[in-house]
Amino acid sequence: MKVRRVAGALGADISGVDLADGVSATLASEIREVLLAHQVIFLRRQPLNARQFLDFACAMGEPIEYPFVRGIDGFPTIIEVKKLEHEKVNFGGVWHSDTTYLEVPPMGSMLLSREVPPFGGDTLFANQYLAYESLSDVMRSLLDGLTGISTSAKADVSKTREDRIRSDGRQAAPQDYRAEHPLVRTHPETGRKALYVNVAHTAGIKGMRDEESAPLLGFLFQHQIKPEFTCRFGWENDSIAFWDNRCTQHNPVNDYHGYRRVMHRITLKGDRPF
Repeated sequence: MKVRRVAGALGADISGVDLADGVSATLASEIREVLLAHQVIFLRRQPLNARQFLDFACAMGEPIEYPFVRGIDGFPTIIEVKKLEHEKVNFGGVWHSDTTYLEVPPMGSMLLSREVPPFGGDTLFANQYLAYESLSDVMRSLLDGLTGISTSAKADVSKTREDRIRSDGRQAAPQDYRAEHPLVRTHPETGRKALYVNVAHTAGIKGMRDEESAPLLGFLFQHQIKPEFTCRFGWENDSIAFWDNRCTQHNPVNDYHGYRRVMHRITLKGDRPF
């Protein structure tokens, strides 16, 4: 296995691995170490079927179902993330950490590309360790004691789900999930602190009026995605991106109107932030 760092902030390519051959306990441990060190990892030329993709996910953690979109036939924990030729809005097309509106948000998520457009459709990732560590001592002290309120119903992100809910939605899915999490969480494996707010889901700060929390959150939303905190992944068919939701955000770029982009996604069970 070879590892190549792709940016100053985060991200690494892994080569020399054929996931179709299965993932031993030793290989799983090595891949997990690279993920913890680099926060998001990329593996190209992995033409996996659904069972092989799920086997890789199971070697990395415990797959869970996504609350709004049903899984593909026979695989309830694999959802199809797609934008079709006639659609203008891409799924999840805003900076976010996945489903922070759940009481126990996911540890990680992984995408396997099935169809990519001839150009565009890259995904951006942002390092939330650096976002926190680059703040002033006073700001870090303030944030360490605050609790964010997350919801699945913020307007901008809700719009990015509409096409998929119409085509693949769960009939009984609740319309709104809400959860409270610290604005700064401690990573349970590395012990590092990371900023844990995102413009897609964080709607307020517990104990503050909206007019008090809005300026602070607005600053954080801009700060945490500075270019020097990010990397960018250009997709090819049969590529995998696997990221740590506990210390990263991501944003799929919507710049390929008129073309199809289809991914399979698996989300991995996490733990309650602290």
